[in-house]
Parts: sequence; structure tokens; C-alpha cells
Amino acid sequence: MRRRWFPHSLRVRLTALHVAAMVLVLTLYAAAVYTLVARNASRSLDDRLRSDFRWASDMAQQDRGGALVWYEGDEWQEDSPWLTVLTLEGEPVFRTALARRLPVPESEALARDPDGGIAAVPGGVARFRILTGRARVAGQQVIIQVGRSEAPMQEALTELLLVLVLGLPLSVTAAGLGGYWLARGALAPVDRMAERARAITADRLGERLPVDNPPDELGRLATVFNATLGRLEASFDQMRRFTANVSHELRTPLTAIRSVGEVGLREPRDAAGYRTVIGSMLEDANRLASLVDRLLTLSRADTGEVTVASEPVVLADLAERVAADLGVLAEEKEQSLTVALDAEAHCTGDRIVLRQALINLVDNAIKYTPRGGRIAIRVSAAAEKVTLEVSDTGCGIPPELRERVFDRFYRGRHPDVREAGAGLGLAIAKWAVEANRGTLTYEPADGGGSLFRICLPGDENVTRAATIRPARATRYAEETA
Repeated sequence: MRRRWFPHSLRVRLTALHVAAMVLVLTLYAAAVYTLVARNASRSLDDRLRSDFRWASDMAQQDRGGALVWYEGDEWQEDSPWLTVLTLEGEPVFRTALARRLPVPESEALARDPDGGIAAVPGGVARFRILTGRARVAGQQVIIQVGRSEAPMQEALTELLLVLVLGLPLSVTAAGLGGYWLARGALAPVDRMAERARAITADRLGERLPVDNPPDELGRLATVFNATLGRLEASFDQMRRFTANVSHELRTPLTAIRSVGEVGLREPRDAAGYRTVIGSMLEDANRLASLVDRLLTLSRADTGEVTVASEPVVLADLAERVAADLGVLAEEKEQSLTVALDAEAHCTGDRIVLRQALINLVDNAIKYTPRGGRIAIRVSAAAEKVTLEVSDTGCGIPPELRERVFDRFYRGRHPDVREAGAGLGLAIAKWAVEANRGTLTYEPADGGGSLFRICLPGDENVTRAATIRPARATRYAEETA
């Protein structure tokens, strides 16, 4: 369950994440700076002690009595040295005024082991560092102790820590305001896209989201949404055309059935008259059922409910059976329907689905071929594929319409064709071929007309070359002059 206190605004969330990241980064940076400065200050203090030791060894003098003395400077100066000189037996030889004023009890224990090391001992305000070592001064072996307080170093580190602690909230606040401003500017295109998207409805699919900067991420996102809107607009337009076309197609047989029924009921008829009326009504009912079946086929194909079988298919037999079934339609228009077999081609697929595709192509050719025209089905085989071609001598398809020939619900118009159908036959044929791992293409036929070519993966184990079975042509309707 999502926590209620977590901000819902992406702008606020980005700002919060930015501030959290800045707090982490600045904290680590401040810790690193403080550690580095403290280490350098400590090293600097140790170096200062070694410098004081060298100074104490080099600046010793003997007074008139032979005693060792050192120049002390002003005892109240901040840089006045803390210096103690002892004999090897631990007897004091010399102390500066600062050493007499600020005695360090631990110095006696350190003098017993003058190894030249630096030790930190407790002090009044801050710890005190003492360097103890042996030196030869004026021909004498002595023990020299120089010391300095850590108070100045601690004071400087305290000031640095105060600056870092006070600067961190100010920096985080500035980073938060800057991050919010940057997030607001970066997400401004999203607000504009959301505002425009609210205005897009089913009636205003022509609207597009603004694209401020196409190369960046938001620009690419807006471009993808615009492309999606374009596809939706095309789909809606297609559905509107489909609704109009299907409404017309459904209205025509329904109106015919109603009209024939009303005419049949106006006056008594004999059995032959009623049989004629019922036959006419059944013809329109069959047309209506055919349209509904095609719509259901496409709907099931879209939802994946159609299961395509995988079985051996002899394309030559398939072509001959389709030509025999549709030969009557060609004969009614005095057309010739021939089948040319260049090879006994075999493939693996769904015989019923492929038959539907071929029926739709031949039916389309019969419909758009004028009276007395020719329609040919050719079966051929190559090394790895088999081909079914349906050609006609009809009106053909204009170049500007060829890209849409397989679109659903698209219907070409020709003055010689009274019934152009619902525009589903070629769409179903293309789906049926592609469902069997094939391709369906269109190209103009030589001498006019159309040529639809089905290419399917061949079954090399059973497909025979043309030399085994010579090409032959079967005619199912006589040509007329």
C-alpha cells in the first residue's frame, strides 16, 4: 500500500530526491574537508615542533659563566616557544618564561626516554604536544623538550566546523529551491502535454501533443504519443467507414427481404409463386450470412481465437477444386477460368484457411473482370517455396490505390462493378496467407488487369519438379468472343 505522506507530485518528488542527494553529498564533502584540514593542521603542528627543536639546537649561547642560554623573545607573544633543556640525568638546565609559567608534569616522564617522538599530553584548555630528543649544544649532550598547545589548531577547526555546519542547511536550501526550479522547468512540457491531452477526444483525434524538443526524452515520448494518436485516428476513421459500409451492406439485404416479403403478402399466390418469393428472400439471407461470417472471421483472427492447422496441402488439387467451385460464377459472366499447373507443389499449412484465401482472390477477380474476360490460376514451385498466382484481365487497380488494396473495409470503385462487396475479401485473404507463414502481394498483370501472388514455404520432401509432372491447363469456363 502506498504511503499517504509520500508526495504525489513528480516535481516535489524530484526536488525531495535532489535535496536528499545534496544532503548526502554535502555531508560527505564536509566530512572529507574537515578530516583533510584536521590532518593537515596536525601535521603542520608537528612540523612546527620539529622546527622549534632545530631552532633550540642551533640558537643556544653560553653566557660569561659558561651557562647555556637561549633567546626567548617576548614571553607574551603568541609565537613564544615552550622550551625546556635538561641534562642527560634529568637536571634542568634552562626553561623559557612560558615553560616556567605553564609547567607540564608529564614532561619529566617523557624526558626519561628522549627518542625524538612527539607525544600529546593533557593541557589546561587543549592538549599539549611535546617533542623530546637529544642534542649536542656547545659540546654538551642535553635533552631538549619543545612544546606547543593544540588550542590554536582546535580553535581553527572549530571555526571550520561551524562554517560547515551553518553552510550545510543554507546550501541544501539553495539546492532545494534550485532543484524545484529546474524540475518545474524540465516538467513544464509534461504539463503542456497533459493539458493538450485532456482536450483530445474521439471527435478531436486530429489534435497532437506539443513537442518542444524532439531529440530529448520528453520530445521522444511526445512523438511516440503523437504516432499512437495517429494510429488511433486512422483506426477510428477506418471503423467509421466500416460502420457506414457494413450498415449499408446489412441494410440492403434486410430491405430486400422485407420488400419481397411485403410484396408476397399483398395477394394470394400459388405454391410456385410463394416458392419464388421465399427463394428470393433466402438469396438475400445467404448474402447477409456471408457478410456476418466474414466479419466474425476477422474478429476471431484479431483476438487469436482461430487455430491454424498444420497438414500437408497439395496446391494443385486446391486450385482445381476452387476453380471447379467458382466456375459457375465465371460462366454466368461468360468468363474463362483456367488452372495452369507448372508443378505438383506441396506445402504444410491449413487447407481450409488457404482455400478461403484462394476463393476470395478468385471471387474478387471474377467480380472485377468484365464479361468475356479471362481469369487464370497458376501453380508453380521453386527450390524453397511454392507459388499460387491469380491473374485476370479486369480493370486493375490505379497506382494511387494499390497501397490500400489489402486494407480492411476499403472498397475500390469501378463503373462496371455494381456490387463491390464490403471490402473484406482481400483482407481475409492476406490474413489467411500470413497465418500459414506466407506472403500475399499485388502487381499489375501484363496487358492490364491484376495479379495476386501467394508465396508459401515449400515442402521439399514431397514437392516435385515440373519435369516430373508436365505443366497442364484446365479450363472451367469457355471463352467467348
